[in-house]
Amino acid sequence: MKIKTVCIIDDDSICVYGTKILLNHNNYFGSNILVYEDGYEALVNLSALAKTGKSLPDIILLDLNMPVMNGWEFLDEFVKLPLTTMPHIFVVSSCFGLKEIDKGKSYGIVNDFISKPLLESNLTNLFESIMTDTQTL
Repeated sequence: MKIKTVCIIDDDSICVYGTKILLNHNNYFGSNILVYEDGYEALVNLSALAKTGKSLPDIILLDLNMPVMNGWEFLDEFVKLPLTTMPHIFVVSSCFGLKEIDKGKSYGIVNDFISKPLLESNLTNLFESIMTDTQTL
């Protein structure tokens, strides 16, 4: 089984570009990448997918520091959506500490935190952990 869709929510075009390259070279990943430059754009589009019964991404890679709606504000609203299946959400940020990790855990939907820049080994480990969790269900 491959992970079909990954959503990148990040305003840094260089990080998005690098992540897309890593995704396209990963054996666990299918081919669909959704990219949103801020939390608001992502929330509107992901809400529309959910309301029309379409599949949400398997994984969301969420930056915290963005204009318009930051990662925390996105999580505040995303957690309210009536979803039957929750994507795996990973916060990908260049700056986070214990305070941010505790805050992320308080949402109950954040799987983990990953430091920027995203490395191929991080992505492979992330996918392998998801595949292992999926197979044990």
